[in-house]
Amino acid sequence: MPITFDQQHHVFKLDTSVSTYAFMVYQENYLVHLYYGAKLPDTDLSYLMYRGKFDSLSPYNPKVEDLFFSPDIQPFEYPTNGAGDFRISALSVRGGSGDAVTDIRYVSHKIYDGKPSLPGLPATFAQEGQAQTLEVETVDAVTGVKSTLLYTVFEDYPVITRSVRLENGGEAPVVLERAYSSCVELPTMDLDMVHLWGKWWNENNTERRALQHGITSIQSKRGMTGSNHNPFVAFAHPSTTEESGEVWGMNFIYSGNFAIDTEVDTRGTTRVLMGINPTDFRWRLEPGESFQTPEAVLVYSDKGLGAMSRTFHHFYLDHLCRSEWAKKKRPLLINSWEAAFFDFDDDKLVAFAQEAKKLGIEMLVMDDGWFGTRNDDLRGLGDWYVNEKKLKGGLSHLIERVNALGLKFGIWYEPEMVNPDSDLYRAHPDWAIRAKGREHSISRYQCVLDMTRKDVRDNIFQQMYNVLSQNKIDYIKWDCNRNITEAASATLPPERQGEFFHRYVLGVYDLMDRITTAFPHILLENCSSGGCRFDAGMLYYAPQIWTSDCTDPIERLTIQFGASLCYPVAAMGAHVSANSRASVKTRGVVAMSGTFGYELDPRTELTDEEREVVLQQVADYHKYYDLIHFGDLYRLTAPTENPYLADWQFVSPDKNEALFCRVIMRRPPNLYQSVCLAGLDPDKIYVDEETGKAYSGALLMHGGIDLSAYDYANNYDGDSFMKHFVVR
Repeated sequence: MPITFDQQHHVFKLDTSVSTYAFMVYQENYLVHLYYGAKLPDTDLSYLMYRGKFDSLSPYNPKVEDLFFSPDIQPFEYPTNGAGDFRISALSVRGGSGDAVTDIRYVSHKIYDGKPSLPGLPATFAQEGQAQTLEVETVDAVTGVKSTLLYTVFEDYPVITRSVRLENGGEAPVVLERAYSSCVELPTMDLDMVHLWGKWWNENNTERRALQHGITSIQSKRGMTGSNHNPFVAFAHPSTTEESGEVWGMNFIYSGNFAIDTEVDTRGTTRVLMGINPTDFRWRLEPGESFQTPEAVLVYSDKGLGAMSRTFHHFYLDHLCRSEWAKKKRPLLINSWEAAFFDFDDDKLVAFAQEAKKLGIEMLVMDDGWFGTRNDDLRGLGDWYVNEKKLKGGLSHLIERVNALGLKFGIWYEPEMVNPDSDLYRAHPDWAIRAKGREHSISRYQCVLDMTRKDVRDNIFQQMYNVLSQNKIDYIKWDCNRNITEAASATLPPERQGEFFHRYVLGVYDLMDRITTAFPHILLENCSSGGCRFDAGMLYYAPQIWTSDCTDPIERLTIQFGASLCYPVAAMGAHVSANSRASVKTRGVVAMSGTFGYELDPRTELTDEEREVVLQQVADYHKYYDLIHFGDLYRLTAPTENPYLADWQFVSPDKNEALFCRVIMRRPPNLYQSVCLAGLDPDKIYVDEETGKAYSGALLMHGGIDLSAYDYANNYDGDSFMKHFVVR
């Protein structure tokens, strides 16, 4: 049983394949955290609750007969505000009396097989026999607010998911001011924090720094998760590397304002909270109403950051991406954006398709500019009807011409946005988000539609449905190209305006759910100016996300390496474009470590020699598809740590195949180059497909491969190569 409750010691124990998570019901029904780390056989872990004697100024509960117990220092399972714990709190409820004192105590629990869905929210899922769930009910005796802590253990993964259901069981309205999804208490500060930061065109930079006393917050209040900080964090011992040492990884399945708050207290212990950003968040609960927090995913690894990443990758493909395309081979596409921008018509697109077909490409995607009066980014957003001045025979005729060439067809949308110069805005200016009496900010010449409103969602859904139901469309790129300012809704009363941001995200999820339910066979790709909404919440609906608007392969190395800390290669949208100083060969090596595709004019932007390279890339895409998308990723040489080279490797699940990839960013000073591979079976014999030379897995992993024969003296600044090893 992965979840047990020790009646004698009142200890809950959650065991995964390699980890144990434990907490207990203590005196006066306090829920106290005990342990999270390597798997333990013991059941009585109660002594781990102690943090030494509390200080003279620390409050204590006189009903607790324990001289070492104080809310000021205890590691609580779900800490609350105002009742003696002065550290960051996961829950703060303002009750009918006006104060925000919150004090939850254990009431009951239940353990059952399976994994519940979370109403209105993306969440992980499990088939029969794959997971077990614990629900712990607590209550605040004064306000009557019930907090049900939900934990699910996935038996085949070192994964625990957490969320909280809050219900107003009292007789007066209450306001949630903080409602985090998880709290993790770590007994030390001797840890490094690893997280992802960036900006548009430069997302997912990896930063690793030692914890210090005080509070550190990684967050967004943009209305989207944003490119500045990703809702992922890991904590690793200073000695932890890619392939050794302990690490605790945490990711938030949410696409809006989030916060990951970490506090190191004066005793050198660490508390980590993950949840909805409390800034601008207030949620009013009438008696009987409930609120469900989004889900947090916790991964423990005792084999370094690489094992943590591989757990996230496989777990998300198995238990988060619900699209049929999560495990299904996706068509190789070419996108029109960087090839044509807004300057296209049906004949130009067909000409693209004709040349793309010769290269072996399988789908043409028509990007921005096909609808309304959309000839530039000044107008047309919100008017999702076909511009027949561009597509002169109509959309169906264009698709028929493309399909006749043997290519599938995809289309671009930006459903959440509207230009002031559009029919939709002129008819419904109140549908755009704005605060009463405030000047209205414009970004990219567009406004954000109020997705909290059902009438807005219904309108956009119907417009999209009219196009999608009447045309043979195989793919949608869903874009989102600005953040939310002057946040308010015309339909929410003043006391509920604090609910706006979360209701917006719920509205986006609702619209995505309606589209994917109505058209389950369409491949949906999420995009938000590239990686501005690259999060696990989006993966639930869209199995791939455009990783960055920057398609230069040298820049993409750090972007994709960083994203791979948490997110699978199969989710990372990556294309070969004309916008690069590197060779087409290198652009392909980097893009192939993602979803792979092209974004250039195939008629004019490829030389004859480059066309031969593309033909080989297309063949390699099919040859290595399963290995790259469903194999194990090993980050061998990080571009953030080595200024000259980046190396990575894929290994098949049965360890019978491996693909080594190298990009030379600049000429290395040492032209003797040797690299040790990883993840192989030491007892199997691997053959280098290029040279025919055979090696044991042990030799490749410990002796390495000699790469000195490559001409580093003359081939650098963006050159690359791949080596394929197979068991014969």
